[in-house]
Order: sequence, then structure tokens, then C-alpha cells
Amino acid sequence: MKRGVAAALLCAVLGASHVHAQTYPTRPVTMVVPLAPGGSTDVIGRLVGESMAKALGQPVVVENVSGAGGSTGVVRVARSAPDGYTFMIGQWGTNVATGAIYNMPIDLLTDLQPIGLIATQPFLVVARKSMEATNLKELLAWLKANPQKATQGHAGVGSPGHVSGMFLQKATDLTWAMVAYRSAGPALQDVITGNIDIALDTPATSKAHVEAGTIKAYAVTSKARIPAFPDLPTVEEAGVPGYTFSFWHALWAPKGIPAEPLNKLSGALKASLTDPALRAKLIGISQEISPDAQQGPAGLAAFQKSEIETWWPVIKAAGIKPP
Repeated sequence: MKRGVAAALLCAVLGASHVHAQTYPTRPVTMVVPLAPGGSTDVIGRLVGESMAKALGQPVVVENVSGAGGSTGVVRVARSAPDGYTFMIGQWGTNVATGAIYNMPIDLLTDLQPIGLIATQPFLVVARKSMEATNLKELLAWLKANPQKATQGHAGVGSPGHVSGMFLQKATDLTWAMVAYRSAGPALQDVITGNIDIALDTPATSKAHVEAGTIKAYAVTSKARIPAFPDLPTVEEAGVPGYTFSFWHALWAPKGIPAEPLNKLSGALKASLTDPALRAKLIGISQEISPDAQQGPAGLAAFQKSEIETWWPVIKAAGIKPP
């Protein structure tokens, strides 16, 4: 009799555990965006989160946690409970460059669990609408003639906009003032209002403003022209040999997340990246969706490690320091 009761209890416990595992998530999941609202990380995060929510069967709530080039939000996620209910969208700046610039209390490769790579994107070289230059050559001439007053807005020290701007200075042997914001969104807003002269900004956030005529676009930083602006030359075509810059977005969870929620999150991302509606939205803002092999945890882990090995020496050699 006792043996039968024990067996029944064991079956009940195992059954409950199986049901619990299969029903993750049972409540909304939080996606941390480590930058302020309005930039491409925020835009892409909200698009991907909305699509992933369908696959997960629960809302994905976006929480912006900005500061220190995105490292504040990255550390927040790394120190969160590894239960599958908190994960983050990050990018080249927050999950590669910050480690070479800031004295971070975590290891970007070992204290976060990769989920998968989303997409890669270039920048547009944009300026306030009152800028008199009509092409990139004229813009660079203006920057050369006005080194004491020319300004570039970016999303913080170590952000892609900041580093790519520093590399553009080096490629052109010019200097101009760098102005840090908490995200690319506020930086672009100051270009729109004319408080800042230029920015390197993504098509995800600047495309509509270029089309509306509230800012000017001079070139794209990718190796080839992009469908969204087929008449816009690359920076190389416009007269800066060897200059290209693109960066990517991906998802991570805290280290130690169990296999079931990790697989669910990874599966939801892969399902989203095959969804025609989301793909159309991402391609419409000049995102090059990642290869299938990099959409999972192992692919992102290898890719991120390679990016750190490639870029940390370059960033450190450039002498980029925290403010």
C-alpha cells in the first residue's frame, strides 16, 4: 500500500515538472534594451519582441536600461535571475566594444548566454537639413574648414556611431567634436533640430527623416549601395577609400538559463526571422538578416568571440576611453 502511494506521488511530481517545463513561459517576458528609446536597437528590439511574443504565447515587455554606452543594461541582464524571464537585445557596441573601453564587472563571453544573431546593418552619413554641402566631398570640406565648431552626435562612448565616427576621422585625417547621448534617437533628434551638425545613423531610424527632408543623407557606410537608397553612394564611392562600417544586433540571456527556456527563446527568434511580415519590416529598414547557422546560441557564441578578437585590438589601439 505504501509502495503504491509513493509511486503515485512520484508520478504526480514528475508529471507536474513535465507540465511546468512544457508551459514556459507562464507570464510576460522582459526584453532589456540597453539604450534609450528611439535608436535602432530599440526599434529592432520592439519589432523582434512583438514577433517572438507570438511564438512564446506571452507578451514580450521592452524595458530600456541605458547608460555607459549600453554597459549598464548589459550588466543588469548578466546579474538577473537565469529563469528565462529576462533577456536582452544587444549589438556590436554594447556586447563587443564596451568590453574594450569600460572596466566592466562581467565577462561579455562567459557571463551571458547567447540566444541568436538577428541582423547586420550599415550607417548613413547624415547632417542637419541646413547643411550647405550637397555631397560627401563637400561635407568633408566643410568639416575640415570648421574643426572648432563641427559636431557629431552619437549614442555614447564605444557605441557604433562613436567608433565609426572616430574611424572616419582617421580615414579622412580630420577632427570634429563628438557629443555623447544616451541613445542614437536623441542624437538624431538634435541633428533634426540643427543643434548637432552630423551623425552616423542607421536607416532604421533615419530613413523616414531623410525622405521627409528633415535631414540630409550623403553616403552609406556599407560595401555596396543599399536598396532603401539606391542612388546614395557608398563612402568609398564618395571619395574615402577603404572606409566601410556595419554592425549587428543579437539576443542574450543571463548565464545559467535552463535548457528549456533557452530553447524556447532561441526557437522563437528563429521562427520570427522566418516570418515574412517581420522579414519585410527588417529588410525595409536595411537589415541584412543573419544566416541560419548564426541564428542559434552556438552560432552567436562563435561569432561574438570572433568579433571581440577582431575589434578589441583595433579599439584599444585607437585610444578610445570612457568619458
